[in-house]
Amino acid sequence: MSFQPVTPIGGYAGWMMLNRTMATQKAAYAASGEPARNVEAFRERIAGITTAEELVADRQLLSVALGAFGLQDDINSRYFITRILSDGTTDSTDLANRVSNKAYLSLARVFGFGDGTVHTGDEGFADLITAQYLDRSFEVAVGDSNESFRFALNAQRELAALATDGSSDATRWFSVLGSKPLRTVFETAFGLPTAFGAIDIDLQLETMRDRADRYFGSRDFAQFSDPDTLDRLVRQYLARADASGTQTGLSGAAIAVQLLGGA
Repeated sequence: MSFQPVTPIGGYAGWMMLNRTMATQKAAYAASGEPARNVEAFRERIAGITTAEELVADRQLLSVALGAFGLQDDINSRYFITRILSDGTTDSTDLANRVSNKAYLSLARVFGFGDGTVHTGDEGFADLITAQYLDRSFEVAVGDSNESFRFALNAQRELAALATDGSSDATRWFSVLGSKPLRTVFETAFGLPTAFGAIDIDLQLETMRDRADRYFGSRDFAQFSDPDTLDRLVRQYLARADASGTQTGLSGAAIAVQLLGGA
């Protein structure tokens, strides 16, 4: 049986308690049950895996590989994952470049099966993937008792990296809009209605920027590289996470009118 993270209370107080005990809880989780068995198996066998087909055929190793990129729900999509891994990433027509979730692109690049340079036997490869797997699967375990904390943990990790990845400001915001966990954090923190995603994507972008400026003093996504700003976002998200959404019955057009009117 795997260790279940302890989150006795919700809200920001519970979040601070989780952070104070994070190192201890993560260590206990990594040493327990299924996570420990999966990590051991991955370390022992991954260097012998040289094709996408071999990885997909080994369900235990595949669970670690997918879990490391937050794609664990795709464990049964064997044909799709095989295509993602074997197509490669260097051509715009490769499947990993055509799907909206860029975690697939990262997965394909890191393993390298379709790019002619397989990395499974590289020094440090098993350490990299198992560390990511443990981080992400710990977040999933936290989410079993408090989904808001899972989204907050994901935001801390993803936004810090996204804010410094060198892409354009618009690309970073569109990455948020394309990620359900990150979108949830921002929409909740900014007090946006649940039907916000139904409006024109360019209006969504401008609304996100305007709300960021209102709450944090800047429209620039790079501000979330600052730990204090990121903490303020998480705090605001958690403070509103339990509140029910408003205006859920409005159409996308009606929401657009309200947003344009400064509602």
